[in-house]
Amino acid sequence: MSSEQEKLQKRKDESAVKEVISWIITLALAVVAALFVKNYVLINANIPSGSMENTIMTGDRLFGYRLAYRQKNPERGDIIIFKFPDDETENYVKRVIGLPGETVEIEDARIYINGSKVPLQENYLKEEWTVATGQYSFEVPEDCYLVLGDNRNNSYDARYWDNTYVSKDKILGKAMFRYYPFGNAGSLY
Repeated sequence: MSSEQEKLQKRKDESAVKEVISWIITLALAVVAALFVKNYVLINANIPSGSMENTIMTGDRLFGYRLAYRQKNPERGDIIIFKFPDDETENYVKRVIGLPGETVEIEDARIYINGSKVPLQENYLKEEWTVATGQYSFEVPEDCYLVLGDNRNNSYDARYWDNTYVSKDKILGKAMFRYYPFGNAGSLY
């Protein structure tokens, strides 16, 4: 091989090595970006039960926004993803009903906040609430939230838990977007 051919072959080899390195760097950056988004921006949730029907159905998959409560607090009506207070290895999805410092009374399938005579409007409920309709009284501690499922007749929620309230530091994110099943994909709000 002539020296000119050797130089040309050397450049081709160097170019191939640079191309491989470029692909490795690109893939590594994509993996790092995906891990960052997964661990710090979005949370994925599977819905294993009907406790949030008809808002969220059994088998739905959704994304929650982890940064939703960095600058503000959860609001009544928000659907949150959180560490289950009785077993923090499990994540749950429920709706915020009671805010820190509030008194929440449940009587005859109606929710009253801080002694109000007007019940909370809950147009998201699946059906007429007939199971475990009250008398319940909750004093929501500071930095905690009272959460219930939208399917009140079939929801294992704060009414039944040993540790009734969800601490703010156990909230993983605000449920925002259903991505599966694809035909029902869209915003939850």
